[in-house]
Amino acid sequence: SYSTWWNGGLRTTQYFHNIIGLLTETIGSPTPMEIPFIPRRQLPHSDLPFPIEPQKWHFRQSVEYSMTANLAVLDLASRYREQLLTNIYRMGRNSIERGSRDHWTLDAARLERVKEAYLIDNPDAGSADSARIPRKFFDEVLRDPGTRDPRGYVLTSAQADFNTAGKFVNTLIENGVEVLRARESFALGEATYPAGSFVVKTDQAFRPHVLDMFEPQHHPDDIPYPGGPPTAPYDSAGWTLAYQMGVEFDRILDGFDGPFEPVTEVVRPGPGSLELGEAVYGYLLNRRVNDAFTAVNRLLAAEESVYWLEGGPGSVAPGALLVVRKSGTEERLRDLAGGLGLDFTAVAEPPAERAWRMRPVRVGLWDRYGGSMPSGWTRWLLEQFEFPFEVIYPPRLDEGGLRERFDVLVFPDGAIPGPGGEDERSRRFRRRFQARPEELPEELRKNLGRVTAEKTVPRLREFLEQGGVVLTIGDSTALAYHLGLPVSNPLERRTPEGEVEPLGRESYYVPGSVLQVRVDPSQPLAHGMSERVDVYFNNSPVFRLDPEALREGVRPVAWFDRPDPLRSGWAWGESALEHAVAVLEAPVGTGRLVLYGPEVLFRGQPHGTFKLFFNGILLAGVEEEPLVRP
Repeated sequence: SYSTWWNGGLRTTQYFHNIIGLLTETIGSPTPMEIPFIPRRQLPHSDLPFPIEPQKWHFRQSVEYSMTANLAVLDLASRYREQLLTNIYRMGRNSIERGSRDHWTLDAARLERVKEAYLIDNPDAGSADSARIPRKFFDEVLRDPGTRDPRGYVLTSAQADFNTAGKFVNTLIENGVEVLRARESFALGEATYPAGSFVVKTDQAFRPHVLDMFEPQHHPDDIPYPGGPPTAPYDSAGWTLAYQMGVEFDRILDGFDGPFEPVTEVVRPGPGSLELGEAVYGYLLNRRVNDAFTAVNRLLAAEESVYWLEGGPGSVAPGALLVVRKSGTEERLRDLAGGLGLDFTAVAEPPAERAWRMRPVRVGLWDRYGGSMPSGWTRWLLEQFEFPFEVIYPPRLDEGGLRERFDVLVFPDGAIPGPGGEDERSRRFRRRFQARPEELPEELRKNLGRVTAEKTVPRLREFLEQGGVVLTIGDSTALAYHLGLPVSNPLERRTPEGEVEPLGRESYYVPGSVLQVRVDPSQPLAHGMSERVDVYFNNSPVFRLDPEALREGVRPVAWFDRPDPLRSGWAWGESALEHAVAVLEAPVGTGRLVLYGPEVLFRGQPHGTFKLFFNGILLAGVEEEPLVRP
């Protein structure tokens, strides 16, 4: 199961940097454990050359085992150092050479296009799998000039969220990639790019990593036998970081140069601007920049008057932020402009817009004893953008009275069981990581437990009906079914016996990949976003609205509007997603439930979908309030 496809681990990332990567795992934990007697495990084989006798196993033995493996690697490297170092040099040299001329990277998808072109010309051939195909198809398809690898990429400084482009560039720099910056404006073909734009050329030693961050991955259809279910990859099938982060870039196919200089250290936002004047009512801030949310959190903490504007055609952009001027406002905005690189535009009159006054939001983030990786990543992300929050465990949820303490409750993937109850994955986690109460100090016992339909869901319904907001991600969107919302699963089929069952993996399967959705930017939940957005999707939930859904106030925010949404990775039977809703919100009592089917926060990577989540939080603290004229 440990395929080398995924480029996200410490082992596989090395392959894209001309280095040998090794994966080792050693059993053991600080608590002594028993090695059981399993007769078949006493026979040597390729994965177990030296069987171990049943015994009590201590953590010290695990540490010594790992040290032995490390010493073996160092010994091997010292014996073959010249050959290893020469090979590293040769691989780097080859990458530089490939990036300096026309080159085509071959993958399974391109070979399929050869077969398709051949069968169009030879419809009676039946199959092209073992045919001897004429050379012209090699030249016309595999050597099509328009499909050659880029010589480089340009990230224009004119894009809406150039700050996030800088964060993307930092991931390249920290991975040893050479990045250039334009000292002045320059032209390539018919395009002109302003000064400050980033340039990443491919004639460098870590070219494979560069391509991996900009180009889509094309995972082959790994089907063990005709009609069988796809073989699951070890981890992600597609991860193109530029797509996930919503970065705008141009692929340059021909060799080029310009007024470029190396970027020698990590990028920090350039100084923003603050328009000053005597007759200033307030300052507008563009919501399309993710760092604007950090600014809002700082301003709310400082008790500044911040408004969320509805916006629309012919006026300010939907969701524009307004900071009403008062004593000390300019000083705070000057700090934000300098530290975060944000631009504040002065207005002399209150905009003629529908406005919501923003207030600090009390956020509760679900977690469980033993830990949840999605919750941990969510915690990290909230900290990066300075959202105040409190971690909350299932026993506290079960107590009720949640509205008195929280405005928003966040449930990442893996928090809420499906309509059929706890799944096997959750049960395995509890058996492995959840201690018995008597094994824990008194102060930790209160964190044990799990979310249940019987005890927790009624408390969540109560919270919603009293005006609270619940944000659910991934399979935690199952809360919609527990609450009886008018939605259903479009990825189901009816059997000949009349039973409803999920689509089988042989007909629909999308492991971790990047797909594209259509977004309605006029919805407050999507303010600041484009009409098309790339999302990280891992067999994620999607929804069909029942006939009465719109009448009951359910609003689709993002959906699949085409049969081929795959951008990077692998999507088997992806046409089943057409017309399915990916993100929606629904009223429950005086509160709101938001369903994010895709993993909009996946491992802190998809900056392009952070706004959907941040907007969901801040909407819990708004109330309509007309702007007061001075």
